[in-house]
Amino acid sequence: MIKMSIIYANIAKRIKGEYMNIIKKAFCRIFQRCMYIAYPFLPYREPEVINGGVNGISKVLKKNNKKHPLIVTDKGCIAAGLIESVKKVLEECDTDYVVYDAVVPNPTTAVVEKGKDIYKSSHCDSLIAVGGGSAMDSAKAIGALVVNKNKTLGKMKGILKVRHKIPLLIAIPTTAGTGSEATLAAVVVDALTRNKYAINDFLLIPHYAVLDAHFTLTLPPVLTATTGMDAMTHAIEAYIGKSSYKLTRREAKCAVRLIYNNIYKAYTNGNDYAARSAMAKAAYLAGCAFTRSYVGYVHALSHALSGKYNTPHGEANAVLLPYVLEAYGKSVYKKLRKLAICIGVADELTPEETAAKAFIQTIRDLNEKLNIPKTTYIKKEDIPSLATHAEKEANPLYPVPQLWGKKELESIYYTVADKG
Repeated sequence: MIKMSIIYANIAKRIKGEYMNIIKKAFCRIFQRCMYIAYPFLPYREPEVINGGVNGISKVLKKNNKKHPLIVTDKGCIAAGLIESVKKVLEECDTDYVVYDAVVPNPTTAVVEKGKDIYKSSHCDSLIAVGGGSAMDSAKAIGALVVNKNKTLGKMKGILKVRHKIPLLIAIPTTAGTGSEATLAAVVVDALTRNKYAINDFLLIPHYAVLDAHFTLTLPPVLTATTGMDAMTHAIEAYIGKSSYKLTRREAKCAVRLIYNNIYKAYTNGNDYAARSAMAKAAYLAGCAFTRSYVGYVHALSHALSGKYNTPHGEANAVLLPYVLEAYGKSVYKKLRKLAICIGVADELTPEETAAKAFIQTIRDLNEKLNIPKTTYIKKEDIPSLATHAEKEANPLYPVPQLWGKKELESIYYTVADKG
């Protein structure tokens, strides 16, 4: 009798679990569909690209009556002399500025809070971000704190919680990867819990962007590789997701093709201006595409790793990408076939599955050529909590090709964890 009751209890528990899983998946898809339908009516805008590059900054500030910008950057950009041209332009037009160079990879809430304090104590009226995604995300988050006096960054986590227009923001990317110069997201790490999360709001999109490949010429090969594959991940996830539409698919395909044809050239010859320019354009297009169509489980898994271990975001994305695409299986074959044809590793006569697998293998081969590892550091005992964080980030927001729960996400982590 006791054994029978245990069996019945287990069966009931399983049925309840499956029933709740069905409800959860239905909720995710309904939420994503509503977002897809609503998107054309939401206030998305692309940043205005400044003609004349850095030299056009003075006209933009004058036009908007801004006289005291905070330059948000990192010590690497300072050491490489990347902000000197910006400072020169500002000094030539008698514009006072303050430099905040404490940005770090995977910027923390403490870094952002300090930047906000400097902005306010220095009576700044605008922001200029010079650097990779970390600098641009930090500037966005600083702006969000400045205009939301009674809100912490944690309270703005998620979507559409910024509510107020941030100060004028000019983004000058020095990498060709994050596309943050075109996106509505600012990704930060909680300084206490080490949880990484995104703040998503149309009000965070930079007002202006400077797309100048000269800023990327000093980027070392390892960062060229990982930031470039970050852009590749943005483009692929935007393309294969269920919220893509004609414009974002066109932007994403163009970005994939540009990266495939130019990333290795930029990696092996950092002074190849044409390749650097193509990569800068690709990162921007990928940023525009995923801002409208969102990303997927690669990013959710990657953000958890970056928050926990400070793993470079681009590297984590690159490592995870082929494994996640493979795990999606048939749900992505049709779209991956189109990307395979786009980059020339398949043609119109190639069967769907064959072409899709050829594309995934191309990503693996590209990672190998760029000396990106096949696995990454993960403690086995951390995997359940990492998967919980990734699942919470992704569902229901990300319109992924196939919905996964903790079990599937844990499986990916086990697969990519260092075996040594």
